[in-house]
Amino acid sequence: MQYSRIIGLDYGEVRIGIAFSDLLQVISSPYETYKRKELSQDLSYLSKLIKEKQVSLIVLGLPLNMDGTEGDRAIKTREFGALLSKETGLEVVYIDERLTSLEAEEMLIEAKVRREKRKQLIDQIAAQIILETYLKSNK
Repeated sequence: MQYSRIIGLDYGEVRIGIAFSDLLQVISSPYETYKRKELSQDLSYLSKLIKEKQVSLIVLGLPLNMDGTEGDRAIKTREFGALLSKETGLEVVYIDERLTSLEAEEMLIEAKVRREKRKQLIDQIAAQIILETYLKSNK
């Protein structure tokens, strides 16, 4: 049996939240918040990380409008996903990420994480929620 991880990404203009599944693809854990640079550097960094962590699938949060339609941010996310897929040779699955940042912030507040620290963690927690949503829906 081949074991591999799944990467979950919360893609944003400034930062990308990153989470990974375990090798059995059951548990989702936050990994880091990557501060974006140039697109080519972002793709290179993620591609290297994906190889190191033995990733077999990319799950990317899709920022839909509240009415379920796709706006500018969703289009940019799909463009990024296509480039990342081309760079890594892996399939990209899109997951509705509406309210994940809000849910992540609520979790951090509940855990009594200070405001300054919350800003650093929110994107990777959102990525964890996106990945968790995928894992639960594919059991």
